[in-house]
Amino acid sequence: MQSDLSSLLVIVAISAVVPLIVGLTRIRVAEVVLLLAGGIIFGPHALGLIQVDSAINLLSEMGLGLLFFVAGNELERRAVSGKSGRLAAIGWGTSILLAGLVTGGLYALGFIQDYLGIAIALTTTALGTLLPLLRDAGESKTRFGLLFMGAGAWGEFGPIIAIAVLFGAQSSFFALLSLAGFAILALLIAALPSRLNSPRLQAVLRRGYRTSSQTAVRITMLLLVFLLTMASDFGLDAVLGAFIAGIIVRRVAPHSEESKLHNRIDGIAFGFFIPIFFIVSGANLDIISIIKNPTTLLVFFVLLLFVRGLPQFFIYRKMIPDVFQRGRFALLVATGLPMIVAITTLEVESGAMLPKNAAGLVGAGALSVLVFPLVANALGKKVKTPLPDDVTVDK
Repeated sequence: MQSDLSSLLVIVAISAVVPLIVGLTRIRVAEVVLLLAGGIIFGPHALGLIQVDSAINLLSEMGLGLLFFVAGNELERRAVSGKSGRLAAIGWGTSILLAGLVTGGLYALGFIQDYLGIAIALTTTALGTLLPLLRDAGESKTRFGLLFMGAGAWGEFGPIIAIAVLFGAQSSFFALLSLAGFAILALLIAALPSRLNSPRLQAVLRRGYRTSSQTAVRITMLLLVFLLTMASDFGLDAVLGAFIAGIIVRRVAPHSEESKLHNRIDGIAFGFFIPIFFIVSGANLDIISIIKNPTTLLVFFVLLLFVRGLPQFFIYRKMIPDVFQRGRFALLVATGLPMIVAITTLEVESGAMLPKNAAGLVGAGALSVLVFPLVANALGKKVKTPLPDDVTVDK
């Protein structure tokens, strides 16, 4: 207990100090990078003040779940439908094909062992990490933001499905059955609120925002933990449950109360749990392995841009005609970390991925979070003109 509290104290201190550093110095670095750096510095491979045991790991897993919950909750339907959705699907499909070819070559050369897991990791996009940055910059409701949301949704949901099918169960057949079973369960849960909805229930939920009961928040957390558990029980990656929970809450939450609920969940997620996930990810990073073999990190870093970013630059040439804005878009889509952490953790635990390759991938993801948004910001001005609610990005 004493060790858990000591580690948690250091973690919470890092999460509290990081936004002060960013705000007071105005350095143009994503907070995520500093959280990771804090985990590395104070983790077991450096100062040793953070020890990751089962209790700390559980808090980290909740942070990962809430990161994907927020991403699902902020997902706009028009971003994944129409032409925007088709281009996002084409973009991710192109990325997975390129990743398969590249990792197949690396496997033949003996550079990597687990080419399927690495191929999937290279197609991810850090939607949950970058959406708050776009929202803070006033771009989340713009044409650029909605297009990124569509591409990012495929960059998170596509790898989740791929993991579930390829690695989540004993065989692909049983994995597909598990995925279908979980989909049916999610649809049933999504239909429940409309069946149980009543003026009396709505009054209880509204009253809860002004009292200590916080009923809507508690029900939301129940849904999140339930779907996390069910996804795990179905043999699927737990983040699938979190992502679906976010989509369900956005779909069923009354519009007048959505912002209240969203703000409270944001406070829980970004105020406590999500920083823990990134700090613990840094603490778990095998920095010694990266220092001894930096080539692996650099190769994966370049491949993230080549596999995930480069195709988007050409696929979105008509939707984003400005070259600099399209360059920004490609760099942001190529930024990946949370799903890379999830994939490498799963693969190392199963013995399918070498620890040095996992460390290189996570290091490349962390470097992408540091470098790509910085370069993207330098490429051009942000377009902050919002789209009206009834305008799509098809035209």
